[in-house]
Amino acid sequence: MTDIFARQALTEHGWADNVRIVLSDGRIDSVSPDSRAQDDDFHAGIVIPGLANVHSHAFQRVMAGHTEQRAPADKDNFWTWRRRMYSLAGQIDAEAMKAIARQVYTEMLATGYTSVAEFHYLHNEPGDSGASEAMFMSIVEAAEASGIRLTYVPVLYERAGFDEAQTSDDQKRFARTVDELIEHYEKASAIIADRFQIGIGAHSLRAVTAESLQAIAAVAEKDAVPMHIHIAEQQREVEQCLDILGARPVEWLFDNCAVQDNWCLVHATHIDENEVAAIARSGAVVGLCPSTEANLGDGLFPLQSYLQLGGRIAIGSDSNVSINPFEEMRWLEYGQRLISQSRNVAAISRPHTGHSLFEAVASGGARACGHNGGEIAPGAVNAMLAGHTSLSFLDALVFSGFTLPIDRVMVNGEWRVIDGRAVGEEEARAAYSSAAKKIQAGMEIL
Repeated sequence: MTDIFARQALTEHGWADNVRIVLSDGRIDSVSPDSRAQDDDFHAGIVIPGLANVHSHAFQRVMAGHTEQRAPADKDNFWTWRRRMYSLAGQIDAEAMKAIARQVYTEMLATGYTSVAEFHYLHNEPGDSGASEAMFMSIVEAAEASGIRLTYVPVLYERAGFDEAQTSDDQKRFARTVDELIEHYEKASAIIADRFQIGIGAHSLRAVTAESLQAIAAVAEKDAVPMHIHIAEQQREVEQCLDILGARPVEWLFDNCAVQDNWCLVHATHIDENEVAAIARSGAVVGLCPSTEANLGDGLFPLQSYLQLGGRIAIGSDSNVSINPFEEMRWLEYGQRLISQSRNVAAISRPHTGHSLFEAVASGGARACGHNGGEIAPGAVNAMLAGHTSLSFLDALVFSGFTLPIDRVMVNGEWRVIDGRAVGEEEARAAYSSAAKKIQAGMEIL
């Protein structure tokens, strides 16, 4: 394992010069500013923490660019996109899942993501209605091959909608009972215990019963693991929740579950002032996925008021139509500028917007993934990016839009990107290409 000597590093106390970072067993043992390099140190320019991707559906990467034509009815929206996603899901077996996920995780590493929470509900292979673990193992093997730190989040998916007790035919591969999901969670937890993190999740309020959601949340609380859920992503979901449950989604959630700081509320796009305040008070993390939310036409999260109340945020690549944490942060800020007709909206904790966003998503992302990364400090999981020379580095990364100057990325003490190229990227690309061509050949609608 190579210790690092950085000309500048963003430490837990802010920017520092001539920083020596000593590593041990994949973690940071010590961080010493104003130091001298040792003979065997790796010399770096600027070092910043890696970022966590808190929400990924790896298999959806194959859809990127295949849903950008107008539907005959001229009414494209999230719900028409979802029908196409179901068709895609029906084509993917464990072998394809492994190839796709490995490529996705390799791309994540190359752009500065060092951790990923895989929100996984594609539980069974095509034609398999039993409790197979093949799809889960394909995710684990893809993460191991790429070198990314995985937080595996098995997801409960019980029904098609608030007033539809069963799943549709397209959703049958997603379906497990709450007992089956918890059994799978326990088995998966034992399998990956020494390698990766685990969380647990519910797809959404519309896809699970209140009793099942509470049972899943109880497991997360007992085991002190992250609890993830999609919520209030679409206005139609809010309207249905009001009609059937008599409350807005986030309002209902807080009335019926003990939402705490281990929760990650994904999207939370359509929320009112009371819901904004409730989330901020709870300490839960809102997982924002701006490039996917824009691609699907979801809407804009009320970022400024939430941050002003001390709310926690993180970012995710979700459908993986784009894989770049700095683009997600740029989209996040630019959406707010457009709706507020102002600038530097996210500069709440610091005057520099890029620094404010980076600091917020690094901290929130680590929490939502269930680990103590997100900073360069003793005990943190180490991750390194290099390539810029200015103290405006974070602002430049977020807002300039140029090819990312990322030279190296380290995960658990091992270099996973060297000279700007991910380790094993050619093998990953070849396997992905083969799987994607096979899948698309069977999908006329795309």
